[in-house]
Amino acid sequence: MKKFLRRFNWISFLSTVALVVIGALVLASAGDARGSDTVFASLWKKMVATAGLGFVLYFTFAILDYRKVLDYLAYPSYAGAIFFLLLVLAVGSVQFGGRRWLWFFQPSEISKLCVICCLAQLFGPAEERFRGQFGFKGFLAAAAIIAVPSVLILLEPDLGTTLTLVPAVGAMMLVAGVWRKGLVVMLSAGTVVAAAILLAVSIAEDEDANAESREKAMSCVKAILKDHQVKRVKTFVTPGEDELGAGYNLHQAMMTIGSGGVNGRGYMKGEAVRRRLLPPMGVMNDFIFCVWAEEMGYRWSLALLGLFAALCGSVAWTAVVAGDGRGVMMAAGMATLLFAHVFINIGMSLGLVPITGLPLPFLSLGRTFLVTIMCGLGIVQSISIHREEKTE
Repeated sequence: MKKFLRRFNWISFLSTVALVVIGALVLASAGDARGSDTVFASLWKKMVATAGLGFVLYFTFAILDYRKVLDYLAYPSYAGAIFFLLLVLAVGSVQFGGRRWLWFFQPSEISKLCVICCLAQLFGPAEERFRGQFGFKGFLAAAAIIAVPSVLILLEPDLGTTLTLVPAVGAMMLVAGVWRKGLVVMLSAGTVVAAAILLAVSIAEDEDANAESREKAMSCVKAILKDHQVKRVKTFVTPGEDELGAGYNLHQAMMTIGSGGVNGRGYMKGEAVRRRLLPPMGVMNDFIFCVWAEEMGYRWSLALLGLFAALCGSVAWTAVVAGDGRGVMMAAGMATLLFAHVFINIGMSLGLVPITGLPLPFLSLGRTFLVTIMCGLGIVQSISIHREEKTE
């Protein structure tokens, strides 16, 4: 018990607890704004119950030796994730324009942790095998591992999940020391494609450009993105042009954040949510940060960002002090995944990145993601606790 308490990462745990409490409070406020007799009013209670399950799994994984967990679960969980991703495309339910739900959970959310565990198990115990002359083989292995679930997730379609999975895998590949020229090429290719899409949308929206150029540019964009994704990119490129149409949600999100000021309007006193200026499910998912910012103001918004920074930093520090390659890679992947979620979710509410359906950890309504992220943090906690033990 003394060893457990001494090596226990208290910053990570206390940050998690604080964020769960904040998530319950902000969801209760957002649900109450929709009326006490609606289904939204009680959703925060379901999230609290889910968090309770999450903490049980958190401590279960924290107590177990992470090396044994990865030995037994890494590859089977990855295979299971692929199976459920295929199954959801076949028989999953369609909600909000995407086929993402299978019964009561989202396989795409679970796949994030499964991919991270699989890569940690692949590269961690055999570091030298994928370095030097084998670096290219390691790059191909990692690319194949992420390519299969990414393609299946994009078919749902769910671009947001892929946008968080790619940087997590990239960070793990960098830590593993695989073919770094390949990483540079992959990053450069992604940057070029993103820049080309933004440029094409800019040309298509430019009234001074000739009709033929605009039509060709839009055809190129639609060959890559779905119609709703094209609208989101348009809103990002020209945020002020269609504030009552495609750009409505972004405009209201930025107005809501700005209206909170330094001190905020007070808990459960946010006008934008109660006047229903944002969509009911969107305000409890994609734009949950707006609720907190309006009601609690800039000061407490910075405090929230500080909690996320403490959590991501403590997970990253676990990678630094981990005793073996698996621990390093697992913690690095989780830290990057958390950071990507926080950056993209809050960034889209501020107009810094295009809007995409992506939950804010612990705050957004997303029970599958909450359980998944707490399982991952439990494994990271195990790395901290068992880091000095020898592998049998």
